[in-house]
Amino acid sequence: MLSFSCIMRKGLLLKKGNPKNIIVRMPNWIGDLVMATPILADLKAAYPDASLTVMCKKPLGDLLIKDSHIDEIFSFSCPSGFFRRLGNRSVIEKLRVGKYDLGILLTNSFSSAWWFWQGRVKERLGFARDGRGFLLTMPVKTDKKKDRHLTHIYKSLLSPLGIEPSNTSPKLYLDDEELANAKEQLSKYGVKEKIVGINPGAAFGEAKCWLPGRFQAVAKDLISDGYTVLFFGDQKGKQLIDSICRELPSDVINLAGSTSLRELMAYLKLCDVLLTNDSGPMHMAVALGVEVIALFGSTSAIYTGPFPHGTVIQKPVKCSPCFKRTCPIDFRCMKQIEANEVLQKIKKRL
Repeated sequence: MLSFSCIMRKGLLLKKGNPKNIIVRMPNWIGDLVMATPILADLKAAYPDASLTVMCKKPLGDLLIKDSHIDEIFSFSCPSGFFRRLGNRSVIEKLRVGKYDLGILLTNSFSSAWWFWQGRVKERLGFARDGRGFLLTMPVKTDKKKDRHLTHIYKSLLSPLGIEPSNTSPKLYLDDEELANAKEQLSKYGVKEKIVGINPGAAFGEAKCWLPGRFQAVAKDLISDGYTVLFFGDQKGKQLIDSICRELPSDVINLAGSTSLRELMAYLKLCDVLLTNDSGPMHMAVALGVEVIALFGSTSAIYTGPFPHGTVIQKPVKCSPCFKRTCPIDFRCMKQIEANEVLQKIKKRL
């Protein structure tokens, strides 16, 4: 429910006329940023003549380079420490120079609202969280329940602007040259078709990750059936993925830690199916139109599942979802997902 002050501000904003210079502070996690991309299409549809800037923590802005809804990407580095973040002069000066008349905060942090206030963004719309409501001209009340998809929660933030929730879905964009380069690289391995991607990691914590040995068993079976298997992961997950791949046939392709975000997008797009934990690459794949088999344990598919489509495997154990980074007991949510069940789902999609 919107607060009374928010409704009053809505009327004030509309009386001033449509905003001409909009900035959107995008989420800091890859998956969250992808789930927020429908906001960009919805804003551009509502204000086609407005200039739209997205503000992203480096290097996440790379995901949005080819998005035609965006006029400018403002990428920044964030120093560690609360007070150092608050005093980030380069960010504040950039905001002042931009002379934005509407700023939308998809992050819940105090520092992001402080930057918009210090940067003289005229109308500041965001969720009234973390004691920052007084910094917003359009504070929106929200609870912390995770009983609907995060994409819908982001869309609800536009209600004070008179923009009703749309049917737009998360979407990422590649060009033909990027896809051609990815195909050329895979051709060096002799890859042409029947590609299954596997993403065994997740940034939030190990409680979101299926057992490495079961990823290994699935990959071994797929390779024996003639499928090409690509393993994906960032530099932090490289050691885990290297250990999985060591026990696999030599024709497995391990791309962990060796791709940029744009290259990862292109390789994901070439996959027929992606097997993944609840993770950023899961949302990237869905936004690229790839079939996804998503394994959920400690988190909620209702809240952060593949949207708007995807196959979720999640066992109904009493302690799930717990949203913990590490399992304090016996990891039953993930152990109950068997390799054969996952293989059947993959081959059905193929």
